[in-house]
Amino acid sequence: MERIEENIDKTEPIIIGSDHAAYQLKEKIRIFIGSLGIEVKDAGTFSELSSNYVDYAKKVAGAVSRGEFSRGILLCGTGIGMSIAANRFDNVRATLCNDILSAKMSRMHNDSNILVLGGRLIGDVLAFELVKTWLKTPFEGGRHLDRIKSIEAIHSIES
Repeated sequence: MERIEENIDKTEPIIIGSDHAAYQLKEKIRIFIGSLGIEVKDAGTFSELSSNYVDYAKKVAGAVSRGEFSRGILLCGTGIGMSIAANRFDNVRATLCNDILSAKMSRMHNDSNILVLGGRLIGDVLAFELVKTWLKTPFEGGRHLDRIKSIEAIHSIES
């Protein structure tokens, strides 16, 4: 039986960030990723004191957008706000995933480079499975690459 951890690229560090609503889950995921042998950069928050999720979306999505990290993970209460904020950055494909199939398909077809999770919606066991699936699933390329290029070319809505 194949171990899922054997398919995870351990050479690329991950950047992770959350607001106060998902702080506890972020901490668990940070430790979990470290246990897989992957270096983790924690962009904050560092407590449960009220904070603005946009500040952490900027840190993580900005780092991915600039190419400082190839992938990142963001968490807030529902994941919705983080997804919206992160996807404002060039070259970022942030995907909110609450089930295994979404995590897998976000990588296979969309080359997702930021996984977004809702700290108030999922528990740590599911979060670990989502992270493992997302980390181990490769991008298929092919026809999906053309679609990614089309998405990246969108900078404004034309009427």
